[in-house]
Amino acid sequence: MTQEEKQLLLKDLCARLLYEVILLSSNNKITYQTDGNTAAELLIEEGWKPYLRSMSSMTEEEKKEYEKCYQSDDTTTATLLIDFYNKKHFDYRGLIKMNLAIEAPEGIYN
Repeated sequence: MTQEEKQLLLKDLCARLLYEVILLSSNNKITYQTDGNTAAELLIEEGWKPYLRSMSSMTEEEKKEYEKCYQSDDTTTATLLIDFYNKKHFDYRGLIKMNLAIEAPEGIYN
């Protein structure tokens, strides 16, 4: 993994740790992680990858919630969208295609 990829994954994981993202280690052990930045750095070094949902997996209910983010004023729209993506574990950075995350099986975050 390049340094640029590590930085991108670190930025993404730090935002998701509050939402109990599910991770897979290099030895295929699944766990929840809710610690801060140091834990995210260690996870990356040890080969852990988050399970993320593709944007195409968004349900109709989630689409309605997503659309509500746009009904706020311009100063909060971006923050609401990022929080929505992280809370719902959507891969809005394209980490799955870069092999930095694993496509989440349906229902894993229910």
